[in-house]
Amino acid sequence: MLDSTGLHGILPAIVTPVEADDTIDVKATDALFAWLKQQGIDGVVPLGGTGEYGAVSRRERNRFVEMSAKAMAGAGPVIPGVLDTGFHDALDAGKDFAAAGADALLVITPYYTNPTQAGIRDYFLRYADNSPLPILIYEIPYRTRIAIDPEVLHELSRHERIIGMKACNTDMYHYLRVVAGVDPSFTVLSGEDSLFPLHVTAGAKGGIVVTANLLPRTWQRLFDLASSGRTQEALALHRELIPLMNLAFAETNPGPMKSVMDMIGIDAPRMLMPLRQPKDELRNALRAEYARLLERLEKAA
Repeated sequence: MLDSTGLHGILPAIVTPVEADDTIDVKATDALFAWLKQQGIDGVVPLGGTGEYGAVSRRERNRFVEMSAKAMAGAGPVIPGVLDTGFHDALDAGKDFAAAGADALLVITPYYTNPTQAGIRDYFLRYADNSPLPILIYEIPYRTRIAIDPEVLHELSRHERIIGMKACNTDMYHYLRVVAGVDPSFTVLSGEDSLFPLHVTAGAKGGIVVTANLLPRTWQRLFDLASSGRTQEALALHRELIPLMNLAFAETNPGPMKSVMDMIGIDAPRMLMPLRQPKDELRNALRAEYARLLERLEKAA
């Protein structure tokens, strides 16, 4: 069973390719996994926000996890998101994903009900006790409107089945307090493309990275630099990516990124309601920036 030592490097938060009827696009999915594996990724995280979890039907979610598990088969862990608002629905989703071949679950902070910190702690402890798989905590306050106190994360990190977290809190002081007190058996992964080198320098063992769909090797290079203490080189490379990130997140993710994935041989622009494809101006600007970035990186290689 996966433990925290298996959480490292670059794990793209992958898109969900879909057909016009909102079912999984098998051809594009196969192409996506062929691309990512050829690029040397360390695992995948399907069905998070980037994977449009809330808009994918339950049946298609299970199908996509099964396809992901078969595609990865020893090439790295498959850690699907569990983004349900209620405990029992979230636990049922985790059981389904375990049956479909997942290695762990990325469980989001309970939201909408506005729980106390004690309630958040109890939720994750109960989930971990009942889950068929080890779990990672998914803290993303700008989506859920709820942050987890560092002291609560320190307590949760000592549970043997809570093996890590995706850190998306953009408050760096909060992040530093978290990594200062988590258990050695617990792995923190950066969840912010924009803060990745800082997160790694301060203790993250890798990251769940959105734009790694497009640039997996570049993000792996950035991780290698940051994790080996070559901080200035890591920051310089990260600065090269800022214009791309600005465009990729200018409208709600994953719309902009999906619109340019044909540039890596994956035709998967369709979005699921209520999200829409990005404006033409944004898509064209992102295509141009991606092409320029690839040329710059190739010259520097």
